[in-house]
Amino acid sequence: MHNYGFDEKARSPWTPLKGVNTISVSPNKRRIDGSITIPGSKSFTNRALIISALVNGKSKVQGILKSDDSFWCLESLKKLGVSIEMQGDTVFIGGDGGKWESGNLYIGAAGTIARFLPGTLAVSPEGTWELEASESMSKRPVSPLVDALRELGAEISYLSNEGYYPLLVQGKGLTGGEVSLSGNISSQFISGLLIAAPYFKESITINIKEHIVQHSYVLLTLELMKRFGAKVQYDNNLKEIVVYPSKYTPQDINLEADASTACYFLALAAVTNGKIRIDNLTYETKQPDIKMVDVLEQMGCKVTKCSSFIELEGVTQLKGGFEISMREMSDQTLTLAAIAPFADGPITIKDVEHIRHHESNRISVICEALARLGIKVEESKDGLKVYPGNPKPTLLNTHDDHRVAMSLALIGSRVEGIRINDPACVSKTCPQYFALLKSLGLNIIQN
Repeated sequence: MHNYGFDEKARSPWTPLKGVNTISVSPNKRRIDGSITIPGSKSFTNRALIISALVNGKSKVQGILKSDDSFWCLESLKKLGVSIEMQGDTVFIGGDGGKWESGNLYIGAAGTIARFLPGTLAVSPEGTWELEASESMSKRPVSPLVDALRELGAEISYLSNEGYYPLLVQGKGLTGGEVSLSGNISSQFISGLLIAAPYFKESITINIKEHIVQHSYVLLTLELMKRFGAKVQYDNNLKEIVVYPSKYTPQDINLEADASTACYFLALAAVTNGKIRIDNLTYETKQPDIKMVDVLEQMGCKVTKCSSFIELEGVTQLKGGFEISMREMSDQTLTLAAIAPFADGPITIKDVEHIRHHESNRISVICEALARLGIKVEESKDGLKVYPGNPKPTLLNTHDDHRVAMSLALIGSRVEGIRINDPACVSKTCPQYFALLKSLGLNIIQN
């Protein structure tokens, strides 16, 4: 069997599809009409887990996402000596104020942990850690973060390729000062520095060069830090952020649903003229991907926004014929590209060049998949243009990228026999994705 370059080691025991080579997705005769509860937010889960581990005391985090990324995060924290107790999707975390046990840590393909752990380890007064990541994560650059931490006095070295995982981190405590960091590859570099910042001996000023891709995720980090007692100062354009020495305090928090995951189901209703209600998410969330709802509304869908849920009803014919910047909600680029062939005019997506550096080169990968489906598509440096068409059944390569798999599965809601390889990669953010699609009436067959 051809191994498409996915890394079995990165799959956690929370992967329900381990060993499943392909899945085929086909439409159902009945209209899609249902309400679903979406798993917890990936963005909030790993931020809350790592901040709780820095606390001196016990925190309670409810509603975590039980995915590969959070599994490897919890495993790493256990190896660092943090007390972890799980009950369903609630975790009780006993931290020791950022004093960690030395050791070797494996973080899987989790971009959040890859960017959040180096700083939190570097501020520790002592210890040595080897950090190893999956094959795909080891191809994603980490140098902007490492350069900034080194400038502040951290001892971090590369164990293989310069600028990439694996890393060796020495804990010796960090003083503080001033540093400049670019936000144009990933906002997670900024969040990684911020999460550790309250544990610097003196205040730290972070100057942000260029624009921040997904500015909202940095605001999410800052809000959560404040919730745990950090003293931070910033303005809304995030050009300069100051963090004062302040220890995190134990909290009892409930995480909201993952807006990025919710969007696949809202897009499913949009593209099938169905109706989906998300029971545990509202339009008021600060997660940027909720703005995908506005795009679906622009395409003709009817959206109901309530204080306890969000509901979307599709239309017989989606509207196209527009150009859109997806910079702030770039994780939804592939979702929009997957439903674009069913619109009545071409759709141009721009300002997402940074997604070429995610789990896969997402712009090239989605263009290649659409071309395989017989859809006319034009690739540009920072996006793509998708023309209306009738996708034909074929086997599609996920490139070990959860967002590729989840987006392409949506095409199977309209086209008989769309086959997807390595469907287990969805467990990075939503292990039960295909089970949820099946519960809503799609025909899902595992091979």
